[in-house]
Amino acid sequence: MELYGLDHLEPLAARTGAKVLPLPDFQPCLAELEVGRRRVRLLRVVPLADPAGPLTGRAPAGSAEAEMEPIFDLNGRVLPNDPLGVDPEGVGALADGGFWVSEEYGPSLLQVDAEGVVRRRWTPPGRETPGALPVLPAEALRRRLNRGFEGLAASGDERWLYVVFQSALTGEPRDRTAIWKLDAATGALAGAYDYPFDPPESFTADAEAGEVTSADLKVCELVWTGPDRLLVLERITRSARIYRVDLSATRPLTKELVFTTDDHPEVAQDLEGMALLSERELLIATDNDFGTEGRETRFYRLRFDATL
Repeated sequence: MELYGLDHLEPLAARTGAKVLPLPDFQPCLAELEVGRRRVRLLRVVPLADPAGPLTGRAPAGSAEAEMEPIFDLNGRVLPNDPLGVDPEGVGALADGGFWVSEEYGPSLLQVDAEGVVRRRWTPPGRETPGALPVLPAEALRRRLNRGFEGLAASGDERWLYVVFQSALTGEPRDRTAIWKLDAATGALAGAYDYPFDPPESFTADAEAGEVTSADLKVCELVWTGPDRLLVLERITRSARIYRVDLSATRPLTKELVFTTDDHPEVAQDLEGMALLSERELLIATDNDFGTEGRETRFYRLRFDATL
């Protein structure tokens, strides 16, 4: 607040979870990027909208998120919640130009067309969202606050969706989280898998910066590489790892390390995204947290000797 000359908002610092939205009607968007040898170029922006109008990033009224993070404008006034509000995280591109999008508030899944308009929205039963179909497993309501659907991947034939919760469901041990395989036509659960986290203290850069616990562990992204085969981005803040998992193999899931920032300290913190560029190339990206502290999103192209 001092950095931006907003001293009049100082009282909000005492409000647990309070958020100030400089752009209250901020419309979440998808960005299409062209990845070159040394730069990433923005091709177009696709704003997300409901058939009735633009979506916003404000939490739905009455939701746990709305209670946990009361929102205010730059004048310190309380902002209204949005029953259709979304917090998009994962994206899966489709052959027809549309997308599947996972979001944390519901948590819910949205199928949007090439122009970003929602054609279907799925929620778990008990989550009242106008126009949404309550077809997802009720267990999704046990997601921890701000730790809902994080990563999403669609199978090559677009028959299946794979989604992951950022952290363990409420009531489950924090040393694992859940990956779900869903029927992309109906939302029906086709498989549920426990993904085991590494011990928090093994994330060396984070452990050296201060105490870390299992509550800090999170999965941030999935990439589909073949039938029931995924790449999983696991991290805390300063340390991140990418693992290969095969959901069709004998359980419990085993993880094969593909990449770790422990070997590449030049990679910035808060890795958040992955995209497969080819059989042997992977693009990873960091989260700039809206750039409020001057941080920029950074991209890294990873090349591997063997196919992913």
